[in-house]
Amino acid sequence: MPPRGPLPALPARRARFRPPELSDVPLEVVCEEEEWVVIHKPSGLLSVPGVDEWARDAASVRVRERFERAQGGLVAHRLDMATSGLMVFALSERALVALNRAFAHREVQKRYLAVISSALEPGSSGELRLPMRLDPHQRPLQVVDFVHGKDSITRWRAESLHPLGTLVSLWPVTGRTHQLRLHCAHPLGLNAPIVGDAIYHREGDLGAEGRASVGGASQLLLHATSLSFDDPCTGARRSFELPPAFASELLSPPK
Repeated sequence: MPPRGPLPALPARRARFRPPELSDVPLEVVCEEEEWVVIHKPSGLLSVPGVDEWARDAASVRVRERFERAQGGLVAHRLDMATSGLMVFALSERALVALNRAFAHREVQKRYLAVISSALEPGSSGELRLPMRLDPHQRPLQVVDFVHGKDSITRWRAESLHPLGTLVSLWPVTGRTHQLRLHCAHPLGLNAPIVGDAIYHREGDLGAEGRASVGGASQLLLHATSLSFDDPCTGARRSFELPPAFASELLSPPK
């Protein structure tokens, strides 16, 4: 399932791409412990820095700057730049090893909220299992490939109908790049791109700028709303909830 026509060559896309200006948006800390921290990553902020000049600002960079005691690699998982929501960072090597193990063994529970661009029956649910791989000719586009793709699993539930489509909960069992976005958009998945998805949309899904406008800001309507894991130091289960910033404007029943 290609996007709307072939993507331009990667250098051309890089040359014209301009991420949102977030230098004045402070790092929001949801929970701070001695050896780890949970933050709210805003849509438009990278999880880790890239090689381009515009890609130096990132959640991991801000965590390291804010917490002088931070050691090691910090990063146990990532969110797409366009995705907002909860992230946990290790501030010590011990915490990083424990968190990496927990993510690898699927002991971390994550729930996302998204608005998809078609109507589903509220309460309907299911599991999507579509093997995925990178399209090397259209990076970072991911495609479904039943021969060479890696297994990817997402559980979903339709929560309610909304003016832009349907609010859905998404539980990724695996953690492939763009997994939720592709599973929603693909005809063998939910067949409904996430509102604001500039890569996996189809003709007519988006506005003139290629994104959804929410409260004057353009963003992908995908948010990591719930995160649960064992404390890497004490072993106690820790759970966090953070409703999406776009909830008050979009998550209301149609009139």
